[in-house]
Amino acid sequence: MKNPYNKTITACFVGYVVQAIVNNFIPLLFLTFQRSFGIPLSQITLLVTFNFGVQLLVDLVSVSFVDKIGYRASMLIAHIMSAAGLIFLTFLPKLFSSAFIGILISVMVYAIGGGLLEVLVSPVVEACPSDNKEKAMSMLHSFYCWGHVAVVLISTLFFALFGIENWRILAIFWALIPLGNAIAFLKVPMTSLIEDGEEGMKIRELFRMQIFWVLFVMMICAGASEQAVSQWASAFAEKGLGITKAAGDLAGPMAFAILMGTARAFYGKYGDQIDLNRFMMFSCILCVASYLGIVMFPIPLLSLIACAVCGLSVGIMWPGTFSKASAALPKGGTALFAFLALGGDVGCSVGPTLVGSVSSMAGENLKIGILAAIVFPIVLFLGILYMKKCSVRPT
Repeated sequence: MKNPYNKTITACFVGYVVQAIVNNFIPLLFLTFQRSFGIPLSQITLLVTFNFGVQLLVDLVSVSFVDKIGYRASMLIAHIMSAAGLIFLTFLPKLFSSAFIGILISVMVYAIGGGLLEVLVSPVVEACPSDNKEKAMSMLHSFYCWGHVAVVLISTLFFALFGIENWRILAIFWALIPLGNAIAFLKVPMTSLIEDGEEGMKIRELFRMQIFWVLFVMMICAGASEQAVSQWASAFAEKGLGITKAAGDLAGPMAFAILMGTARAFYGKYGDQIDLNRFMMFSCILCVASYLGIVMFPIPLLSLIACAVCGLSVGIMWPGTFSKASAALPKGGTALFAFLALGGDVGCSVGPTLVGSVSSMAGENLKIGILAAIVFPIVLFLGILYMKKCSVRPT
């Protein structure tokens, strides 16, 4: 008999594609905004910080209302806000005397949607009855990567065929995906992480548990290990190989995203035959090796290949930590997943910031900055060893 929750899991897959859209579409338009609206690049780069800042805030606030209004209502809000932000982007900049204010409001609206999706999608999949939850979780997170790849490829093709000045049409097109998925979430079956009659753990209870803080640090390291290289991959390609920014984006971040998605899809398919602890530990070792390759290879092309291999190595870190957390704290509920999302988002900010800061102190030497970030996969490795010692294994 076909599992009725397969439709729910598919809708969650699309939910991560939506998050990839809201995080990766606007950066493709930065230079267009600079030219069209006369906005300084220093202001435009604040949009990325603002986007993730709002998402961090949503991670925190969501704990107080998601369980009260329910997962279905929260999912609808997340998708509607994501679509609304993209649609606002097409006309709000013209309504304000400062176009930047219109763009900032649009980013704030879709960032609320993106933040909610980060909190909601994983626990909804975790709650769905399935034969192997670790496989489902890894496959789920691969769709963020495929969404990232699709956004860059389809947008690049659209701009080449119809001109970047028609970007508003593309924004409407991307907005149709969250709107369509919102309709899907009206119909799909939903279930709770916590059994009827039981309550999820309170925030105070979570904070008293040592294992929670280990998992929280692991999530910070997972996000940092991923983004420390991902955010700088384009710069590597552009500077090291002397190619255009468009080609650099394809050669750097795209290769990183494809291999990261491949790692997640691989575990999503064969996870029932693979020990998660070993897979994550091997990935940490491969991540350290890729960092060292980026720093030590004398040929720029080899450094770029090491960047791509880094994508392969970090693929399992985020979904693997989620799976280990749900196994270790089965009554963690929404609070657990919200704080894990918060930890991951903190890592996504801390990783690139550390690389940039150390690089600046080392005379703009990007390789030294990435060498400093090697601490993140090492600490994650130690966290996995601790979890293994405590005999906390996904079932």
